[in-house]
Amino acid sequence: MPSPQRGRSKTLPVRADGALETFANPYPNRDYTIRMRCPEFTCLCPMTGQPDFATIHLEYVPDRLCVELKSLKLYLWSFREQGAFHEAVTGRMLDDLAAATAPRFMRVTAEFLVRGGIYTTVVAEHRQPGWTAATPVTLV
Repeated sequence: MPSPQRGRSKTLPVRADGALETFANPYPNRDYTIRMRCPEFTCLCPMTGQPDFATIHLEYVPDRLCVELKSLKLYLWSFREQGAFHEAVTGRMLDDLAAATAPRFMRVTAEFLVRGGIYTTVVAEHRQPGWTAATPVTLV
């Protein structure tokens, strides 16, 4: 894929070559949170073609399915040669992961490293209709 030209304001399509695989939630009758930290995410700046680096934080309350880790790793690697704005790549991840797992709740947080003196963090969330989080318990 050729590098995007400087000054181009159009987002290049993000193509996810890695298929997301799932497995049955071992505790579908219980709300619990799965948290993953993926510190080696890369994609390309659609304006310059230079690499962007980020840590992706995935948090979700599964319903019937959980995402399989190796497929998640390969899915994230599939963005390495794709040009996308930070907001677009974060939204795409949430859409793809929520479509694959249909979670009760999911949050994708993308913490991009500094570019031009600016750090960017994008947070996108999905909530199953009718689902509400339990009240947090505070232990003294």
